[in-house]
Amino acid sequence: MDLSSLLLCVLSEVLAVNYVAFAQERIVGGYAPVPHSIKYIVSIQTTDRQHFCGGSLINKYWVITAAHCDQGINNMLIVAGDYSLAIYEGTEQEIMPHLLIPHPDYSRSTNNNDIMLIKLRAPVYLNSYVSIALLPRQGASVAEGRVCRVSGWGYTSSVGEQIPSTLRTVTVPIVSTEKCNSSESFNGNITENMLCAGYSTGGKDACEGDSGGPLVCEGRVYGVVSWGEGCAEAQFPGVYTTVSRYRHWIDDTVFNYYNRTKGSVVLAQNELESIVQNSWIDVFHFIEWMYSGSNNSSRPQH
Repeated sequence: MDLSSLLLCVLSEVLAVNYVAFAQERIVGGYAPVPHSIKYIVSIQTTDRQHFCGGSLINKYWVITAAHCDQGINNMLIVAGDYSLAIYEGTEQEIMPHLLIPHPDYSRSTNNNDIMLIKLRAPVYLNSYVSIALLPRQGASVAEGRVCRVSGWGYTSSVGEQIPSTLRTVTVPIVSTEKCNSSESFNGNITENMLCAGYSTGGKDACEGDSGGPLVCEGRVYGVVSWGEGCAEAQFPGVYTTVSRYRHWIDDTVFNYYNRTKGSVVLAQNELESIVQNSWIDVFHFIEWMYSGSNNSSRPQH
């Protein structure tokens, strides 16, 4: 069976089953959620188990995070199912990365295109502590004022650099790009690939250590924690990478990986079943990708 036929078979089966389914930063001004209620978040750690970034599990083999969280494949450990970093709870799953794929146009100087995919060396086991995050479709937007939630293990204070042992979360409203780019705020440094969220009075925000973690709006990861001016500062909301700007890049990157490994049909079948479990993939884009040729170099990056 060739890869195209395999993809169609897996996609049709999963959609039939699931038709009715649906700069380092930390949390300031938030609270500890119910343990293991945010099941898609992962802690990205050094190999000696020091947390430094967050991420979101988008299927059993892939994590989405910020490009500036790239510490090198041999220096990173992905931990799913964690809640308290201070104790071993028995729910953790530790997996080494197999591949790091930062966006090809990522700019460290401007923070533009601050997004990265991590291919895991082994799949995570989905259970009552670990699940998959949903992503928005390409070009989807979230309205100004919409209240979203950002989570992570980052600092709880930008002053005393207080580090929590447990996961924290906080709700923040979406801020328009126009306001975020005003002379009183980021003064034109917000690109079309960025999303702002926070309060004009400050007090609630992501902070150091939350980078790469999810900003969830309407049940989907619309933002990846990217950068900001301090933490929870008045007039300076948190800045996130807009995931919906990169949905096609995410899909193309994942499927092109399997196209390169199509010699192993067993590998492709096992992993692709997981890929489309996040079944609200952009089906029409998937079909376009498959029939137009996965190595189409003229396709826009996002």
